[in-house]
Amino acid sequence: MINTAYFLSMLISGLKLGSIYAIVAIGYSIVYGILRLINFAHGDIMTIGVYVILMLMNSAGMPIFVSLIVSVGFSIVVGLLIERLAYRPLRDATEETTLISSLAVSALLQNLLQMIFSAQRQPFLLPKWLTAAHRIGIVNLSTINIITFIVTPVFLIILHYILKKTKIGTAMRACSENLTAARLMGVNVNRVVMTAFAIGSGLAVVAGLLLAGEYKTVYPSLGFVPGLKAFCAAVIGGIGSLGGAVTGAFIIGVAEMLFAGLMPTTMTAYRDAFVFLLMVVVLLFRPNGLFGGSEAARS
Repeated sequence: MINTAYFLSMLISGLKLGSIYAIVAIGYSIVYGILRLINFAHGDIMTIGVYVILMLMNSAGMPIFVSLIVSVGFSIVVGLLIERLAYRPLRDATEETTLISSLAVSALLQNLLQMIFSAQRQPFLLPKWLTAAHRIGIVNLSTINIITFIVTPVFLIILHYILKKTKIGTAMRACSENLTAARLMGVNVNRVVMTAFAIGSGLAVVAGLLLAGEYKTVYPSLGFVPGLKAFCAAVIGGIGSLGGAVTGAFIIGVAEMLFAGLMPTTMTAYRDAFVFLLMVVVLLFRPNGLFGGSEAARS
């Protein structure tokens, strides 16, 4: 018989993890919706942001929110440089070519982080007021956990407003429909793509802070597997759909935590494999994802 409090705790943990995946998956979906590019370096930009926050807090003594703002700016610059140097020259290449390029960029960034910070895990400790526990019913949540639940809907609302109510959002939707036609109609495609990468990179840093704060550690490959899971979430929801990416992220987060919490301890090591298996099963029945249109590219 499963204890109700334990099950509820696993469910809350899954929703918390899903919120982090959702922030990363939104970045995947924005970029893929415009360029049909799977940016596997997205998770590594997240890791870079966490290392910058760690350095600013430990070496410069900056408050965490100031460190976060500086890190977001730095990571946006990194994301824009990657787009300009690695992806823009291949914009008219095949999807296979850009996929290989993104994997190469991911490997390059991980190795650079190892050279600079070493491959060893480093502690990532949040201020005490962010880790303070709050009891809500029978569930204990820290301040950072509550923030995690809040930021995802806030970001989604802001992005929805940008896409629906602003000129750059209209241009992004036009490029998502047909990049060539948008270019012929006078849309500045480079500006649109740079905006997409800037948004995705900034969101990735926020997700990285939440993830590292939860795990209390940082290492060069911190963002790689969560980035892959966020990609799985985007695929399950229907890659290119923001709402679908968020839904897929919560499905994966809850399913992963329930698998880890309810299965025998000998099976918990396979939680990552379970996530990828879940994606395969969904795609067998819904090749375009849960919310993917009939004309969406098959992933």
